[in-house]
Amino acid sequence: MAAALRVLAMDAVEQAQSGHPGMPMGMADVATVLFTRFLKYDAAAPDWPDRDRFVLSAGHGSMLLYALLHLSGNPAMTVDELRRFRQLGSLTPGHPEYGHTPGVETTTGPLGQGLATAVGMAIAERMLSARHGPGLVDHRTWVVAGDGCLMEGISHEAISLAGHLRLNKLCVLFDDNGITIDGSTALSCSDDMLRRFEASGWAACRIDGHDPEQIAAALSAAQTGGKPTLIACRTTIGYGAPTKAGTAGVHGAPLGADEIRAARRAFDWPHPPFEIPGAIAAAWQRAGARGAALRERWQQRLEQAPAEQRRAFAEALAGGIAPGVGDAVRTFKRAAREAGKPEATRVSSQKVLDLLGRAQPNLVGGSADLTHSNNTIAAGMRAVAPGDFSGRYLHYGIREHAMAAAMNGIALHGGFIPYGGTFLVFSDYCRPSMRLSALMNQRVIYVMTHDSIGLGEDGPTHQPVEHLASLRVIPNLQVMRPADAVETAECWQLALQSAQTPSVLCLSRQNLPILRTAHDDDNRCARGAYVLREAQGRRDATLLATGSEVALALDAALQLATQGIDAAVVSMPCWERFEQQPADYRKAVLGTAPRFGVEAALRQGWDRWLGDDGGFIGMTGFGASAPAKDLYPHFGLTVERITEIVRTAVQASSPARREEA
Repeated sequence: MAAALRVLAMDAVEQAQSGHPGMPMGMADVATVLFTRFLKYDAAAPDWPDRDRFVLSAGHGSMLLYALLHLSGNPAMTVDELRRFRQLGSLTPGHPEYGHTPGVETTTGPLGQGLATAVGMAIAERMLSARHGPGLVDHRTWVVAGDGCLMEGISHEAISLAGHLRLNKLCVLFDDNGITIDGSTALSCSDDMLRRFEASGWAACRIDGHDPEQIAAALSAAQTGGKPTLIACRTTIGYGAPTKAGTAGVHGAPLGADEIRAARRAFDWPHPPFEIPGAIAAAWQRAGARGAALRERWQQRLEQAPAEQRRAFAEALAGGIAPGVGDAVRTFKRAAREAGKPEATRVSSQKVLDLLGRAQPNLVGGSADLTHSNNTIAAGMRAVAPGDFSGRYLHYGIREHAMAAAMNGIALHGGFIPYGGTFLVFSDYCRPSMRLSALMNQRVIYVMTHDSIGLGEDGPTHQPVEHLASLRVIPNLQVMRPADAVETAECWQLALQSAQTPSVLCLSRQNLPILRTAHDDDNRCARGAYVLREAQGRRDATLLATGSEVALALDAALQLATQGIDAAVVSMPCWERFEQQPADYRKAVLGTAPRFGVEAALRQGWDRWLGDDGGFIGMTGFGASAPAKDLYPHFGLTVERITEIVRTAVQASSPARREEA
């Protein structure tokens, strides 16, 4: 049965003339024992909620997963799909892609991401079980990781978090083959992996990864321990390839026809490419159907559960937005307008969360050790702790990389809507996972506070200037920068409603005035940009701004009016949503008058809205260490400078205006 995995990997990579045969050939024995004797799954129902999760963190070895899905009976993974490995439109892309291939639990390839995402899945399993009981939620998360996954820095954060939380239903199968692309791991690494994991609170052991009985004994022990488990499986990369096994040459290239013929002889495998003998195919089919009875018993338990428990469980898995969310947002907006009190949007965000946390019971928060700076803990939220997963708040520690990846795992697992906070400047640490959130269409909410030079004295190391531009270029990511408390509530509502899109909420440290003072139950941020102040007559200019700079633009428009220049002000909390609006709406909002962008960030990206005769008032480099009240004038982000730039440009573009002046 293991040989079937090996030859399918060889054949598919050879047919594509591209791929990584070495890892699938080396880990075939481990995978066979796991799938035939331990993994709780039903190949005919790959989305069964209480299935074990299998994560191929070493995603370059994707043919191992595709061969497992095919042989075990996943109906979508036909032999024709294996033949089309790495070809356009196939279900067998070069690295596993969630949402594209049934049976793939998460998109992997960037090393370490799968392992860290699996930690989130294991957290979600424990939290869901704490709410709905082990009769409905009781499964494990298994990870195949390689040397690359364990060298990447994200792995250090992830294993530390998992060990602290004692995620005993998480097991990492380490493909301990001693080879990377450059050659032996001894070239770059001398870590004692077992002691490293043990120091983080894991159980760890080393086995012969080609001995089925050792493999089975280690997997059995992992199921009974009270800690997460690392099993270092000593394997030979490219096992069975007579001249290339154990070398870097088998890692990421086809074996070649001669080597494959010799390997087939070594496996006593005389069959043509992609052909599996009937007895072996039948044995794999039985393994794939092994979980059907478990799934049927689980379904019976679900049907026999009290109606309220069934309803709550179904609602959690469906991921819908509770009816009370809209009421909560409207309530907050009315209260904010009536109070009329300037406050930081990070503070507004927490007040919104106090209401949303009650309205949306599966909303799960967290922060990378900045809870009271990000204002991310909602009223009544208790922390998750080792042995107690009934809470709804995760203290991720100073682990931005792992936090972002774990939130992906929580979202992928199902049952919860995760959000987590750090400073916007540290979105750089989250970016690989944020990119995967967008690629996988996952509703993950990133609460990024201290969003500009307005954070003040911490200086340029903490003041984001390029981060808005860098995040806005990620496809399928909503970057939202609200201008006041009202917009903050609306952006939170949009983030929750965006079931297939991650969101970044960029929130201020400094106080901002209430700009939307008129009663309005509509979510104006839903269109991405809208006219906050229209010109009284013909528009002479349009000021476009986001976040804390919208108030500056409004004051500048009032100042311009005293000088005979009639300017409209447009708030642009979410460019991505504005891009999706009909052309007529965008034209009406932007107008035909000269346009000027105002944002305490770099100009990159703004020119699409400004046109050839527009201007930009913002940052041109890094910030400085000083109070915010001193920084804005220092960098020219003032009403007076905006007014001067707009007046000069408008007068230069209009002879009539020059005469009037």
